[in-house]
Amino acid sequence: MAERFDPAGRRVLAVCMTAGFTTLLDQSLLNTSVPALRDSLHAQPAQIQWIVAGFSLAFGLALVPGGRLGDVRGRRTLFLTGLAVFTGFSLLSATAAHPWTLVAARLLQGVGAGLVNSQMIGTIQDVFGGQLRARALGLYAVTGGLATALGPPIGGLVLALAGEHDGWRLTFLLNVPFGLLTLVLAARHLPPPRSSTGHPDLDPVGLLLVAALTLVVMVPFVLPPGGSGAVAYLAAAGALTALFVHWQRRYVRRGRHPLVHPALARSRPFALGTVVAMAQFGSSIAAGLVLIMFLQDGLGMSPVGAALVSLPAPLAMGISSALAWRVVRRFGRHTVTAGMALSAAAMLAGGLVALRTPEGSLPWALALVQVFVGIAVGLVNAPNQAAVLRHAPAEAAGVGGGILQMSQRIAAAVGVPALSGIYLRGAAVAGGEGHRAAYFQASATCAAVAALAVLVAVFAARSGGSPSAGEGEPTARSAGTVRAPAGRGA
Repeated sequence: MAERFDPAGRRVLAVCMTAGFTTLLDQSLLNTSVPALRDSLHAQPAQIQWIVAGFSLAFGLALVPGGRLGDVRGRRTLFLTGLAVFTGFSLLSATAAHPWTLVAARLLQGVGAGLVNSQMIGTIQDVFGGQLRARALGLYAVTGGLATALGPPIGGLVLALAGEHDGWRLTFLLNVPFGLLTLVLAARHLPPPRSSTGHPDLDPVGLLLVAALTLVVMVPFVLPPGGSGAVAYLAAAGALTALFVHWQRRYVRRGRHPLVHPALARSRPFALGTVVAMAQFGSSIAAGLVLIMFLQDGLGMSPVGAALVSLPAPLAMGISSALAWRVVRRFGRHTVTAGMALSAAAMLAGGLVALRTPEGSLPWALALVQVFVGIAVGLVNAPNQAAVLRHAPAEAAGVGGGILQMSQRIAAAVGVPALSGIYLRGAAVAGGEGHRAAYFQASATCAAVAALAVLVAVFAARSGGSPSAGEGEPTARSAGTVRAPAGRGA
């Protein structure tokens, strides 16, 4: 008989889902409002780039430090602090009178969202185990799908009702009631803060090196196109990586507690599963953006029409994420591999459909393909997360979750400009009907990335990195660590 969430576990999960929905809805709302805020604030292209991408940059920067702080100092206080920062600077974003004020507010919103999300993953790790953890991660993924699906139509409705001049401000204000409600729920229902490490060692040098490495990797993709210095960024990333590895080994030899727990550093399944997560997240995010570009630029559809064609993907993802734990119980380690294979096939099918389907039927055909894209993401996302985080010891649950999420953000930062560049170059060279060929090229590239991830998933499954029925407990849990009782009801 399947385990069920007890009342305390359900309340903790509700807080995590509400916070996830609040922070993830923000970005999908903003994407709809960019043209309106650009015209209202007379923003330059570089400022728009920072308004849109600065949030993701700050979000990624906050994940690993937030996870480490949560592991060492406890998660509840950081959760509340991050949510308060996100909510407060959402209000500043809504009232900004200058583009750079909005840039600053968006950066601080991203820091708050990163703190919140690192505590959510750590809290789920702390509170739930086994199949309950896989189900909790699946439900957390459902909130992401709903936020992605509902953001564009909600943003479009707000702009239609309030007008474009001030409507974009209301899209930021929507974060405030959601944030305040979540603050109240979190203060009442999250477990009290306590360290899961048993030591106060933050490894500040390790944190600084990770922050610098994240900046060096992500900043080139946040800056407007046409910049230079790619080789310098690459060399800096290599040097920082080598320095970080050296520092972590030295820290262990001194008898201290490094940022990356030795169990994570030695875990092949953790590394392979993280690669799968990066491939899945980066390819699916990039494919979704290229689809919207093709629908609007290639087929001349309105933003609302394009959003409706892409809507089946997040909806199907939400449903399959909620049901993925049942598939894992039956098929075990093959679930993630099959999901990645379906993702590769669906992306390739989308490209072929764009080449061969008459224009009148093409939006319907692409919407059907998006159903399978969403199912594939749901089958991979939560089961792979559960499998990867199973190898994170309790004292490194927050850092493990932060590394996983940060890796996904980096993959998206790399994949989005790369795939959109393939599409734009192909469309510019061919012109006219060339949009179809360009979309096929971009889709085939995404499919190739997903196909390579299938091979990695096979290796991960063979090394114990994919979940099987009844699995889900961490393999390295420190002695004396007691799991919170929530969620362990029969």
